Amino acid sequence: MKAKLSLVSAAILGATLTLGTLPAYASLPVAVDGQQLPSLAPMLEKTTPAVVSVAVSGTHVSKQRVPDVFRYFFGPNAPQEQVRERPFRGLGSGVIIDADKGYIVTNNHVIDGADTIQIGLLDGREFEAKLIGSDSESDIALLQIKADKLTEIKSADSDAIHVGDFAVAIGNPFGLGQTVTSGIVSALGRSGLGIEMLENFIQTDAAINSGNSGGALVNLRGELIGINTAIVAPGGGNVGIGFAIPANMMHSLVDQIIEHGEVRRGVLGISGRELDSKLAEGFGLDSQHGAFVNEVMPDSAADDAGIKAGDIIISVDGRKIKSFQELRAKIGTLGAGAKVELGIIRDGKNKTVKVTLGEASNQTASADELHPQLAGANLESTSKGVEIMEVQEGSPAALSGLRKGDIIVGVNRTAVKDLKELREQLKEQDGAAALKVLRGKSIRYLVLR
Repeated sequence: MKAKLSLVSAAILGATLTLGTLPAYASLPVAVDGQQLPSLAPMLEKTTPAVVSVAVSGTHVSKQRVPDVFRYFFGPNAPQEQVRERPFRGLGSGVIIDADKGYIVTNNHVIDGADTIQIGLLDGREFEAKLIGSDSESDIALLQIKADKLTEIKSADSDAIHVGDFAVAIGNPFGLGQTVTSGIVSALGRSGLGIEMLENFIQTDAAINSGNSGGALVNLRGELIGINTAIVAPGGGNVGIGFAIPANMMHSLVDQIIEHGEVRRGVLGISGRELDSKLAEGFGLDSQHGAFVNEVMPDSAADDAGIKAGDIIISVDGRKIKSFQELRAKIGTLGAGAKVELGIIRDGKNKTVKVTLGEASNQTASADELHPQLAGANLESTSKGVEIMEVQEGSPAALSGLRKGDIIVGVNRTAVKDLKELREQLKEQDGAAALKVLRGKSIRYLVLR
């Protein structure tokens, strides 16, 4: 569980449905007294078999550097690090999205590090699942089981939902068994929460509990609109704010995993910031929604499309965006080579630009992939070097002295200009590595051991 944000899935509680809202979506059961009463039961009878339980087990391996004093006493043959193994078990939820092929979507954090993944169906059958692929930056994982008579959930256009739409969450909290809760969509395009690298969440007024992660958020037609992922939990319990990954975003990632075995992330090739009131006033804009372009990388997709520093991106494929973080999530979940149409404002005039996204394999990374003491930081290649985009409070990266906005420009005496070179240099270091860091206008060295 993260500080203030717990990686458990979103479920929704407490909406009162009126008789007039339901006939377009589901037939209503007839009560004993002959009167029709509103109920989600007809829809749920068709939908709930597509939501499964996910039980995982594995071993967490932790490594800790042995203090110098022990090597002093025990000599050169003393171990350099201490390795500890700790067995773990976990529970979550999943959604069958293709009954014929046995494809199941869940959260990456549900299956991360698992040696075995067991799927439990609503009818009581159990199957061992194969991990097809996953994406830690968006928290999506694709599993597969070999089984017949499966039920899948059809997806709705998650870009077409609105704040106030009714929604139903299905999952397996606390291992109690399948549970259904209902409510509304309370916000859209939530980002900047620090849960994932790529955030564009549907927010719900959810009663969320551990074990719902990876479960389904559906509309009143029983169509999938999101994968339940996280909650705000300042006191460790539910406060009615939950988050789900939009179905469109999930399908884009899953399609890449099926085709390539991994996510081949697209990149636009810009750096930027949120459009705030001061910027909007300076550019003579009434709206404060959009992504301000600070810089366009040379020879990038944005550069090829004619995007310029100072442009304000306001839409992607005709859908309005609220922030730079939302733009980053939308672009980052599309595959390399994807063609998108961006709406921009330049010199007070609206324009449309068509862009073919580039390859992002070396543009972004979670720092724990590079060095254990960088865990908790997100890195991105920029024209200045490797920039620290986020640092989690209390993480090894924070304790190492890294701050958001720092730019790594070298390792020991060797300059690095991007993540590829940083990764190569860190692999070559057997002992301590000194990161050359640009902070503001000053240079400093931070030592990793």
